[in-house]
Amino acid sequence: MEEQSFLEKLDQHKGIITKVIHLYADDAEDRKDLRQEIIYQSWKSYGAFRGDAKFSTWLYKISLNVSLTFISKKRKKPGWSEPGQELFSTHPPELSERADRLYRAIRKLNDIDRGIIILHLDGYDNEEISEMTGISKNNTGVKLHRIKQQLTELLNQRKDGLAK
Repeated sequence: MEEQSFLEKLDQHKGIITKVIHLYADDAEDRKDLRQEIIYQSWKSYGAFRGDAKFSTWLYKISLNVSLTFISKKRKKPGWSEPGQELFSTHPPELSERADRLYRAIRKLNDIDRGIIILHLDGYDNEEISEMTGISKNNTGVKLHRIKQQLTELLNQRKDGLAK
């Protein structure tokens, strides 16, 4: 019964996992590995889920933590290139042109900032983001302000590097 409940909740919130995976992994094999690890760690931790937070909040926290660990491990391997440093061609197909530009700009942010802004864009308030990331509420607000400024600068750049 617990397994069925987990699978139903996971199915309802699978978009969270997909979104986080596309922010932290460039190639199909890494996305597959990261998805499996997120699901595994979520299932492993599900018994401790008390329902104090929404399932989506809990799943985001696990997804972000697993992704950050994944990136950290990948960085230690020789020949690994930083995701999001170049424009990538694999993204969710339903993105409009404007959303695609934003998504590409978000991919250029550092690992923590990517997670913070995606949580903000999904409607989480500073307190919830603070709980999920372990960053103080005030620092979350400051970081969000700086991230928005950085995204504005990135979105105002043309391909040739000159401002519009």
